[in-house]
Amino acid sequence: MQFRMKHLVAAFSLAVAATSSYAADPIKIGVSGPFTGGSSSMGVSMRDGVRLAAKEINAHGGIMGRPIQLVERDDEAKNERGVQIAQELIDKEKVVATVGFINTGVALAAQRFYEEAKIPVMNNVATGTIVTKQFPDKPENYIFRNSAADNIQSPMIVEEAVGRRGFKKVAILADSTNYGQLGRQDLEKALAAKGIKPVAEEKFNIKDVDMTAQLLKAKQAGAEAILTYGIGPELAQIANGMAKLGWKVPMIGSWTLSMANYIDNAGPNGDGAVMPQTFIQDSNNTPKRKAFVTAYLKEFKPKDGRIDSPVSAAQAYDSVYLLKAAIEQAKSTEGPKIREALEDLKTPVEGVVMTYNHPYTKDDHEAITANVPVMGEVKGGRVVFANPADKTRPVANGKKS
Repeated sequence: MQFRMKHLVAAFSLAVAATSSYAADPIKIGVSGPFTGGSSSMGVSMRDGVRLAAKEINAHGGIMGRPIQLVERDDEAKNERGVQIAQELIDKEKVVATVGFINTGVALAAQRFYEEAKIPVMNNVATGTIVTKQFPDKPENYIFRNSAADNIQSPMIVEEAVGRRGFKKVAILADSTNYGQLGRQDLEKALAAKGIKPVAEEKFNIKDVDMTAQLLKAKQAGAEAILTYGIGPELAQIANGMAKLGWKVPMIGSWTLSMANYIDNAGPNGDGAVMPQTFIQDSNNTPKRKAFVTAYLKEFKPKDGRIDSPVSAAQAYDSVYLLKAAIEQAKSTEGPKIREALEDLKTPVEGVVMTYNHPYTKDDHEAITANVPVMGEVKGGRVVFANPADKTRPVANGKKS
């Protein structure tokens, strides 16, 4: 009996030792994005990228011996819902940070609550130029980003249309949201820098299914290309609308032309659309990228082996590792200490999008620099490299002084 008791005690001790790394409270990280509706191909891919990173980190002991616990909420791409979620995650769930925000408008509405609570936000998809600069009057900024801001994308779009292809007459079609209208403004600035004024500027609303009026104005003005700022479903209506009119000019727009619900809803009409991308699924030119794509496909089994929004998934995955590095450097989950660590990360973080080598400073909370994105193109239902040479170019190293 005594012998058996000794063995039971020993077995219990081993079990405790095996789980002791997770005896501490979990580290709660909020995940906020649209998991339903027209933006869901971005939101679900983002969420799954976060899930994959958290699973990997937890399998290797978590952060400082504590597991990550994700607190996920569907903001439905609605500003008011984003505000409700922010308040819940801060006041009730006590998250130490939040990752996500797909829609610029939701980010601008919700992240003020994180700023006031001194809790870092990692925008891993929203691209509105103002997102990280929303609070210039605050002494400390808790808003970070690792997606390509619109003031990076817009010059790339204009360079493709005007510089590379030589178009002099371009029209802008942008949706009526904060995202679309702020993007339109950035496009106007980039065009003005080349001495070009749009021949037409047209607006459309989310869920619009007929772009005939906008396209006819662009056609009648002699547009040689359509520059876009919108999201997948409505962008598909632009491509389909051109087909109905028997008028085909290039669509060159923001990264959202890569969304699965643009590609699927536009079908063959969507081929040839070109857009900036920080990550393309077949860019498996590093072990990190190969491992990420393989793990993602195995874990989530997307149809046809296609990640709905590879950009969203990759940036989201990287955002969790950036937070991990900051928390470990700070040796703390306190918001101000995480922020300070993010602004001066001592050790490079090898990500899927790039190697983050001191990606942030106190005055610059943008990880993605102009040398990171490449141009993608829709072909046969997938996004490929518009310039094949980009497929093998070295991964960017986003170092800031």
